[in-house]
Amino acid sequence: MKPKSKILIIAGSDSSGGAGIQADIKTVTSLGSYALTAITAVTVQNTKCVKSVISIPPNEIKKQIIYSAQDIKPDAIKIGMLHSKAVVKKVLEGLKKLEIKKIVLDPVMVAKGGAKLIDQGAINFLKKNLIHKVSLITPNIPEAEVLTGMIIKNKEDMIFAANKLIELGAKNVLIKGGHLKTKKVEDIFLSKLDFEIFTSERHKTKNTHGTGCTLSSAITTFFSCGKTIKNACELGIKYVNSAILSNPKYGKGHGPINHLNSIKINKKFK
Repeated sequence: MKPKSKILIIAGSDSSGGAGIQADIKTVTSLGSYALTAITAVTVQNTKCVKSVISIPPNEIKKQIIYSAQDIKPDAIKIGMLHSKAVVKKVLEGLKKLEIKKIVLDPVMVAKGGAKLIDQGAINFLKKNLIHKVSLITPNIPEAEVLTGMIIKNKEDMIFAANKLIELGAKNVLIKGGHLKTKKVEDIFLSKLDFEIFTSERHKTKNTHGTGCTLSSAITTFFSCGKTIKNACELGIKYVNSAILSNPKYGKGHGPINHLNSIKINKKFK
């Protein structure tokens, strides 16, 4: 099978394999596309906690972006963990060289276990210099609270926060509602011209590690293959819901989801 598109992933590594660049590669591959990477940091973690975060020198991140993409030009870019202002600056310099229009930003800020993965200087710089340059931003509720400076308690707050992100320059916003204690999960999609609430079943499981990384990579993949940004969001949400439902139950903490849920194996192996 020939890959449908090429995705450049700019993100941190997760040694447990459930989130970060590992989840991104699995997602892009299982949806039939080809993944290139620029690693921003290496984390030491398992399903229970993040032990440490080791930064990659910012200029080396920029080099990864440029050298990889000059040889194999991506159809779209997914951006994940950017933990410092220096990293955000170098990523922006790299993006300027590539001139790729389809970019999805997942503003990774806090790990599932609660560890902070970005500093305040990076957050401020990202808000002023990166948000308006991407096609879509996909914060969860804690991330949307950090970016907007408001508390989100319900769906109406999510819609208000999405509007504030549009005012900051975002072209399209998808605020993920998984953190709210509601019977159904409601994700809010907003642009200047469109609005949609995607409603999904809530699955009772602690194994949701990497859902944000997986969703943004799935959206990027569908978007790169010609789907509209809203349709890509809808398809990405469906993919993640299926991955949560069929999770492999690995680890003693917040386990990974099943990135292979979209793959059907027809051959018999002996």
